[in-house]
Amino acid sequence: MTALPPNIADWFHRQGWEIHPHQKAMLDRAEEPALLLIAPTGGGKTLAGFLPTLAELAEGGFEGLHTLYVSPLKALAADIRRNLTRPVNEMALPIRIEDRTGDTPASQRRRQRADPPHILLTTPESLALLISYEDAPRMFGSLRRVIVDEIHALAESKRGDQLMLALSRLQAMAPAMRRVGLSATVEDPPALAAQLARAPDPCPILLADPGPPPDIEMLVTDTPPPWAGGGAHYAIPQVLDLVRRHRTTLIFHNTRAQAEIFFHHLWLANEEALPIGIHHGSLSRAAREKVEGAMVAGELSAIVCTGTLDLGIDWGDVDLVIQIGAPKNVKKLVQRIGRANHRYNAPSKAIVVPANRFEVVECVAALEAARAGELDGEPRGRGPQDVLCQHILIRACAGPFDADDLFEEVRAAGAYADLARAEFDACLNFVATGGYALRAYDRWQRLKQGPDGMWALRDPRATTRIRMNLGTIIDYDNVDVRMRRSHQLLGEIEEGFAATLHPGETFLIGGQVVRYEGLKEMVVEVSRRSDKEPRVATYGGTKFSTTTELQHRILDLLNSGEWDALPGHTRDWLALQRDRSLMPRADRLLIESFPFENRAHTCVHAFAGRNAQQTLGLLLTHRMEEAGLHPLGFVATDYATLVWGLDEVTDPAPLVSRGELEDGLETWLSGNAVMKRTFRNVGIISGLIERNLPQLKKSGRQATFSSDILYDTLHKYDPDHLLLRITRDEALRGLVSFGRIDEMLARTEGRVDHVVLDRPSPLAAPMLLERGRVPVEGAGRQRIEEEEAARLLRESGLGAL
Repeated sequence: MTALPPNIADWFHRQGWEIHPHQKAMLDRAEEPALLLIAPTGGGKTLAGFLPTLAELAEGGFEGLHTLYVSPLKALAADIRRNLTRPVNEMALPIRIEDRTGDTPASQRRRQRADPPHILLTTPESLALLISYEDAPRMFGSLRRVIVDEIHALAESKRGDQLMLALSRLQAMAPAMRRVGLSATVEDPPALAAQLARAPDPCPILLADPGPPPDIEMLVTDTPPPWAGGGAHYAIPQVLDLVRRHRTTLIFHNTRAQAEIFFHHLWLANEEALPIGIHHGSLSRAAREKVEGAMVAGELSAIVCTGTLDLGIDWGDVDLVIQIGAPKNVKKLVQRIGRANHRYNAPSKAIVVPANRFEVVECVAALEAARAGELDGEPRGRGPQDVLCQHILIRACAGPFDADDLFEEVRAAGAYADLARAEFDACLNFVATGGYALRAYDRWQRLKQGPDGMWALRDPRATTRIRMNLGTIIDYDNVDVRMRRSHQLLGEIEEGFAATLHPGETFLIGGQVVRYEGLKEMVVEVSRRSDKEPRVATYGGTKFSTTTELQHRILDLLNSGEWDALPGHTRDWLALQRDRSLMPRADRLLIESFPFENRAHTCVHAFAGRNAQQTLGLLLTHRMEEAGLHPLGFVATDYATLVWGLDEVTDPAPLVSRGELEDGLETWLSGNAVMKRTFRNVGIISGLIERNLPQLKKSGRQATFSSDILYDTLHKYDPDHLLLRITRDEALRGLVSFGRIDEMLARTEGRVDHVVLDRPSPLAAPMLLERGRVPVEGAGRQRIEEEEAARLLRESGLGAL
């Protein structure tokens, strides 16, 4: 074992601590080129990551930047700086620690480039900006270690792809640099290790003792959950009782809108005036920091929150986590559970509250998976090319480059290991010229190749605009909400929601009811108002779909008949489904047909996740329209799609055949708004569309308008354009989730169970109560109008005329 320097060993002794085995192992293996540590929340994994750095810097004499720490959250970087500075000061180590994020003052950022600290804590976006400067080789030349915290969270998005490209750039500037990844929840450690390593080099995985299993259970109430909906308001009395009996409770929600609604109703029922706060990404920074400060000080009994508190910030004495609504993702549930009892060898305590009747089944399946340690997650796939386009721009900002060298750098990033040279050249050509249909426009002529073969920016002044638009986080079209008189910033709401408001209407933000007064210069002005039932602001927070692995667990549970873990009301409901119809199975597709309110209904139990079920509804109604079945609308959940119309579906098998659905998808995608929205996102990340300009911020409407024109132009004149190819792949994998439909079709292999009923089945009945119904404008609606007109004429005596 590598011995701890005396001052560090003495500090451990004064704390009464014994170094954990995985912390010792990190010291022993400090020279590994890359190392992934998986350790439970509260297991000291962050300190484990920094111990080799502290040991190497303990004797002093090192000049320049030694260790770069990268986290997904600005607040996490600041929190780690505070937590790391204390032991460094107590050990009297000659180490300077600073953070650098979007909140860092410009003067400090300039100084850090000229005189970097020994340890710099940052985010992927700030790192991308740092490597875009010409002096980056001088700043990073001394770099010895990069620590990527909460690496699983970054690996799930394009932020992770951008980070890994940045690590390849850093490796070229600092060949001796070593990589460390830290995580508590990883469903596929080898895949994550492959992303972290410098391809094709292997990356060892260090597994810490997982500690005691979490203490998790589902809340069972005397009143059964409602048949539909996602608010779980029925459980508020029990939730308040749990809050009373614990020191600090985190109450997680899957969306910001659900968090606002629950907080509002929780506060109305809070007759004891327990101190309860709300925390999510659409609130103002001041509002979030106020709640965070109160949490650290132990002044809050509960915090209603979303994913902003998922990650490893140790805010306070949290001893209970409540998850409202089915978690949709076992890994995310485990991550959130870890927020309670943030200590090693202390079991986390959590309660899961199903929002509706079917979520009872999903919650039980998720808890079984969590107890078994079986995490889930969707594979990320190959490195996205829009991120690569942005990386080429970043590299060009730092000075001339050789395309062959950059290609090899890019291929050293795990997700891009199998990138073909033709794909790289297509990205380079797009960045240089904009592509065939756009090369005539000066604004997209950004790179030129010199006589020496080196590529460089055509106009060096473009660096400012490029740097202003770096990043892969797509902002939704939000507008600020401020008090009319005091101009106090409350947060932001989606521009589309703001456009529907009329003076005098009220809505929720930050847990308070406000009255809409008007829209002035892209700012929603409000006043306080509490005497009217509020609407809820819509936010662009993540809309989770239940993962494939969890859906399979649910299907296994439904068909096992072993329902002892389910409440009596749920067991009776499922038994009724088994008696009256069939139970959905993983290897067969259950489709039920029944009449309801003089309409023919067809319910497809595909268990493919909400996005895929929504897409299935669009494709099915399109196919039904072509077949003359006059569909009128549909509604989708994570588990099923319900379509209603004028004519009965007697043979649904042709409607759900693989070939028919794929053909329908191509027709639907070609002119769909989903494609334009996806194209806008791809265009922003790749650098085609600028979100920010000097002295000007483009509004969401302006960005959408210009991206729509670009999409239509490319679709007409350059249909094989690189960004259109990227857009199609993105849409299929993301918003449309056709891959989930494809997975369902593959496992059922055309085996369809069509059950014709005289009334809704027990599983289909709750679908009739679901919100989010999508009308179908077609021949069916026209027929209804014609029949209604004929009826009115008959009743008026004009029918014979």
